Amino acid sequence: MNGTQKFCGSAILFALATSLALLPELAASRTPQGTGASQSAADEPVPAFHAQPPQGELPATMNPELFTDPVVQNAYTVAARIKKTLYREPCYCHCDRSQGHGSLLDCFASKHGAGCNICIAEDFYAYEQSRNGKTAAQIRAAIIKGEWQSVDLAKYQKPLPAK
Repeated sequence: MNGTQKFCGSAILFALATSLALLPELAASRTPQGTGASQSAADEPVPAFHAQPPQGELPATMNPELFTDPVVQNAYTVAARIKKTLYREPCYCHCDRSQGHGSLLDCFASKHGAGCNICIAEDFYAYEQSRNGKTAAQIRAAIIKGEWQSVDLAKYQKPLPAK
C-alpha cells in the first residue's frame, strides 16, 4: 500500500469510528415529534408548573375577541375561567424551555396559545376536568400521563355557553 491509500483507509476508519461513537447520543437526543412515533408525556421531563396555589394577582389572559378562529377564542375564554388551575399545570409543548413560561397559564397570557394545539388541548382538558370536580394536582397528574391528548378539539368549534 502506498501512502495515499493508507491515509484514505485511516480517514475512512476514523470517520466510521466517530459516527459509531456518536450514534447512541444522537438517538437519545432525537424527539418523536413529527415522526409518527408515539411517546407518552410521562416519558418526558415534566415542564415547568407551580405546585402551590398562586399568591396574589395572576396575569390576565388575552382577550378571546383578538382571535378569529373559534377554537382559539374558546381556548382563551376557558383559560380566563380557570386561571388558578392553569397556573398549576405544565405545558408539554415545552414552552418553558423555548419561551420561559412558568406554567400553562403563560401560554394564554400571551399569543403563544393561539398557535399551539398542545396548549389548546391541555387547556380544554384542564377545563373539562375542573368542571368534573378534579383538583389542580389531579389534573396535573393526568396531564403528565398524557391524558390531555384525548381531547376532541372539534367539539370546541362553536361558542361556549356562558359560564
